[in-house]
Amino acid sequence: MLRPQLPLNALRAFEAAARHQNLTRAADELCVSQAALSHQIKALEERLGTVLFQRLPRGVALTDEGAALLPVLSEAFDRIGLSLDRLAGGEAREVLNLGVVGTFATGWLLPRLPAFAAAHPDIELRISTHNNRVDLPGEGLDAAIRFGDGDWPGEVCTPLWSTPFAPVCAPVLAQALRQPRDLAHVTLLRSFRADEWPRWLAAAGLSGLQARGPQFDSSLTLASAATRGAGVALLPLAMFEQELASGRLLQPFAQTLELGRYWLTRLRSRPESVAAARLRQWLEDEGGER
Repeated sequence: MLRPQLPLNALRAFEAAARHQNLTRAADELCVSQAALSHQIKALEERLGTVLFQRLPRGVALTDEGAALLPVLSEAFDRIGLSLDRLAGGEAREVLNLGVVGTFATGWLLPRLPAFAAAHPDIELRISTHNNRVDLPGEGLDAAIRFGDGDWPGEVCTPLWSTPFAPVCAPVLAQALRQPRDLAHVTLLRSFRADEWPRWLAAAGLSGLQARGPQFDSSLTLASAATRGAGVALLPLAMFEQELASGRLLQPFAQTLELGRYWLTRLRSRPESVAAARLRQWLEDEGGER
């Protein structure tokens, strides 16, 4: 079968730019200048007679034609890479770039990584932690675990599980907290989600009390401040079981409230890889949709 001469360099340039949705990051990955990358993409567009990208002030976005081409190329390059690994005599491993909100990483995932590795030795996990704000294409991630309501435009969101939130604090503060209205006399540590304390206080039957303490962009630093006696933090209990079991943090009140759930997310414009599908199934088997 005769094959047309394929513009492989241009196809690689397009695939990298589409995956990152950023020309600078794509050029860095391919070790070429941004000008050279743009030239390759422009030549490919001229050859195909269609526009593959919309140029935006910050990055690029795929056109319908580009979105149709990307999964075909991604799968082809992945299969080529696996075949080369096998021919080279090495054990073929599929890389999975996973973003994980830090609280979930330390509170749930890290203790279970050996089990995942044993079940899926051919998947190489590359984990990046974040504070729940994540740019899937910009960071080159195949998937991300985050906390919220599952409403992220352009993404496929698989529900994992929820965890109740409750106020926690160091033992030295817990001694003075006998009922929820005693919170008026201590510092209430806040996350960047402004509705959390108001919702819990309302559920506890309190009105007129406002959280005015320091604000943190991570539940991990929030918890660290609480263990040091800086104030009372509203935290997902299941992610801090070790601190609660050891007594470094105490839960002074029984009142809890569900404020969201953890989700596994990926770009809707990209097909789910085999490794990502196996990770999703493993997460669901380990306790998803609770």
